[in-house]
Amino acid sequence: MKNNWLNKSEYPFRSNYFVVNGQNLHYIDEGKGDTMLFIHGTPSWSFDYRNVVKALSKQYRCIAIDHIGFGLSDKPEHYDYSTINHSLRLERFVTAKQLEHITLVVHDFGGPIGLNFAINNPEKVKSIVVLNSWLWSSEHQPDYIKLRKVLKSPLLPFLYRHLNFSARFILPSSFGARKLDGKLLKQYTGPFATRHQREGTLAFAKSLLNDQEWFEQLWNKKQSINAKPTLFIWGMKDPVITPPNLDKFVSGFPNSTVVQLATCGHFPQEEEPEQVIRALLKWLD
Repeated sequence: MKNNWLNKSEYPFRSNYFVVNGQNLHYIDEGKGDTMLFIHGTPSWSFDYRNVVKALSKQYRCIAIDHIGFGLSDKPEHYDYSTINHSLRLERFVTAKQLEHITLVVHDFGGPIGLNFAINNPEKVKSIVVLNSWLWSSEHQPDYIKLRKVLKSPLLPFLYRHLNFSARFILPSSFGARKLDGKLLKQYTGPFATRHQREGTLAFAKSLLNDQEWFEQLWNKKQSINAKPTLFIWGMKDPVITPPNLDKFVSGFPNSTVVQLATCGHFPQEEEPEQVIRALLKWLD
């Protein structure tokens, strides 16, 4: 697989692959110590955790996966890219790698994917870190009601498949004060070079339309994990997942610590990596 777009000085890690359902799931596995498992959202990949992994792998074993359809993983055109199946693939990965006492780090769609795994396997998860995510139905929220009209538009699949809309436009527009530089944006658009490689991002858009009931079920089953030590690191200028979502999370996870990044948008680990690293090290210690 040629990845001529990949900046190896930014992302200097050795690639590993786990075969699941006949597809290669890419992951990095850096450092030694207690396990930290990083789960990305859309339209990103393990690249957005690179600065955190570089810093924390000096003390911890840092594993970051790329969902099938993203990053350096396979991107079949015809595949079940449903959110619940991403979570089931994660469970198979953790079981095969015999990971225990995990500090689970989730962002965006990584929240429902990773936390569903944790809810079903609470004995494997020691603690949880959440960056700008959610775990409930948004069905009655005004922002979602507006978004639903867009999600139902017959134009949406065209935009995602032919214009790489999610990576080229939605991702950079979700940043706060520190905008994404053009060279780094190529690391997010590069994995989706052709329209046949963009089904994974489209499936997450469809998930927002079709999976609200499942998200709510996760919230109602959170008691298996909500007493675990939890750290919320939140970009307060996120136009996508706004600060009231942080308040809801904290209300359901009483054993939590909160770090608010005042000028940061949707991607704290990309926008303010130094602050994220500092918050993680302080909390882990």
